[in-house]
Amino acid sequence: MSENGDIGGVDHDRLLKEISTLATQFDVLRLLKKTTELFHARAFIVLRVPSATTYAIQAASVITSWPAELLAKYDAEGLLKSSIAMHHIRTSSLPIAVDVMKLNEHHADDKKNKIIALFEQYHMQRGAFFPVCDPSGDRGGIGFSGDREVFTSYEMLQLHMICTHVFERLYHISKRDQKVGEDLTQREIDCLNWTAAGKTSVEISDILSLSEHTVNHYLNRATKKLDTVNRTQAVAKALRMGIIA
Repeated sequence: MSENGDIGGVDHDRLLKEISTLATQFDVLRLLKKTTELFHARAFIVLRVPSATTYAIQAASVITSWPAELLAKYDAEGLLKSSIAMHHIRTSSLPIAVDVMKLNEHHADDKKNKIIALFEQYHMQRGAFFPVCDPSGDRGGIGFSGDREVFTSYEMLQLHMICTHVFERLYHISKRDQKVGEDLTQREIDCLNWTAAGKTSVEISDILSLSEHTVNHYLNRATKKLDTVNRTQAVAKALRMGIIA
């Protein structure tokens, strides 16, 4: 990383200018994937601060490259409720460095070891979270995780600025696309509802008396209509928009 602010050969100012031109959530996904690679991390997650009664990180996630299996295991263990990183995002505007081993020292040994093993399995035991806020006042956080060494102070400053710009851009994209999802059919909404309830495509096909192929078709169509990149994000967005409950 050079003194003029270049990151891995990419000019920092150019990266911020690129953020201002992003038009869809998929554009943001690609930008954050590139940023993750530039900083030698493995995955990112963009969250909106959930309500006190929300215990699923998948419901709070706006867009993420976390492995689907990790998201599912995280929620199955109910880890969001006791997350130090989430508590920090709720109560502070300062970035926080994340080390899974240190952040979970308050847990009993069995739970602590389970959490550490879970993130080590995906090589995501260290990183940082950056609290952000959009023009409407809604709070959120963007996190980068991996197994690299701790981010330097300079990297933290750069990532914090990038995250601030990205979260604002997501706000403007959502405002422009606030009518996204209005053309969802009832069958597509039904499939999203059952997916949110934890049902597989095979189970949904039995419930709705449809073929598995048809269920997958409805879910894929709903994902595109909601301008999301996978089913998990489609369900999370549908929940936030009140399309499903």
